[in-house]
Amino acid sequence: MSKKNQGNSKVWFITGASRGFGNVWAQAALERGDKVAATARSVNSLAGLNEKYGENVLTLELDVTKPGQAETAITQAHAHFGRLDIVLNNAGYSLVGTIEEASAEDVKAMYETNVFGAVRVIQAALPLLRKQGSGHILGTSSNLGHVTLPVIGYYCSSKWAFEAIHESLSAEIKDFGIKVTIIEPGAYATEFGSPESLKFAAGMEIYSDFKTQFFGRLTDMERGDPNATPQALFKVVDSENPPLRFNLGSQNLPWVRAAYEERLALWEKWDAVSNSAQALFKS
Repeated sequence: MSKKNQGNSKVWFITGASRGFGNVWAQAALERGDKVAATARSVNSLAGLNEKYGENVLTLELDVTKPGQAETAITQAHAHFGRLDIVLNNAGYSLVGTIEEASAEDVKAMYETNVFGAVRVIQAALPLLRKQGSGHILGTSSNLGHVTLPVIGYYCSSKWAFEAIHESLSAEIKDFGIKVTIIEPGAYATEFGSPESLKFAAGMEIYSDFKTQFFGRLTDMERGDPNATPQALFKVVDSENPPLRFNLGSQNLPWVRAAYEERLALWEKWDAVSNSAQALFKS
């Protein structure tokens, strides 16, 4: 990848940069001449970036579930590079289990990373971005922020929450010169399916056959190459008017379009009943 961007390089802050999309995008940004503050729960997992990219990368330990660590890492990165242009919340994992199987503790733990962890990073970055009068907050969501699948319903719910938070955020900070984009990948051959990215709820025998069929369908699903994604991402971050939502890959739009067409048809079918519940209130 060329380094033609060196004269106008950007400074990135990326969570979950040790593997998956976070690692692919961190390396791609560095290859094009940008600078990157790469974070992960274990800084040792980022050693390869230091060895390869030297002073253009700053590796930091950040567990987004631990209060205070996000502010420390953001402050260190900003002080080191002098500014932050892109703050990319990428850390996350999936909880595997039916709605009945997963415990409240399982769900809370996932939300601590997928939702509250992202909020901690955003809240730590905003004072600095406001002072700059610029910045671009990116969040790695999923096409499952619009549709759902069984067995990973709680993961889907975390992405629906993630989407709502970022949509509200975009309206709240627009006047400060700060942009927001939600990245919505489809199915990709990343490490997201690895044991480090999946947590399994205690199983119940009654769902065994259902889950076997579900995982069988997932096995047959076509997956994209994550290394094909950086150029599309760069077009988003280099745009003067980036989209609030950005589908990553070709699979999302047909699936989401069909889901919304079905929802609209159902709402319209019940519209008369819905309207009957809207008598004007008189004090």
